[in-house]
Amino acid sequence: MSEQPAPAPVPSAVPVSAPDTARAGAPAAAHNGSVLPADVAAALKRDGAGLVAAIVQQFDTNEVLMLGWMDDEALRRTMTTGRVTFYSRSRQEYWRKGDTSGHVQWVKSVALDCDGDALLVRVDQVGAACHTGTRTCFDGRGLSVVAGEASVTGNAS
Repeated sequence: MSEQPAPAPVPSAVPVSAPDTARAGAPAAAHNGSVLPADVAAALKRDGAGLVAAIVQQFDTNEVLMLGWMDDEALRRTMTTGRVTFYSRSRQEYWRKGDTSGHVQWVKSVALDCDGDALLVRVDQVGAACHTGTRTCFDGRGLSVVAGEASVTGNAS
């Protein structure tokens, strides 16, 4: 995983076209004073740490590649640079996928789910998406389950 240190502190109201700036060591401000367009900031439902889950999917095959976390600043960077940026919960810093590995995620689209608490980031993935070297973070990690089946119901008389 490539890491980018959190940028130097700046005032909380940063325009969307501003350089990559946010408070060091903490997720960007949520909603009020957000670095995102007002409608996007208002629609997001963040967790207690100001983060939203970002599901990453290969744009042409619909393959689910990974799950990462974004604050407002990481989402702004993702929406405005063409490359996916996440916020690392463990390291408390931003990281842009592929900066050290070369396994870049080129943004094709970003969508917000119906509840506003998850993002779908469709990408063109170069190389492995997982830091372990597998194509996806789910490869070889299936769990045993009892599979369900849709029942076909006939006309009840």
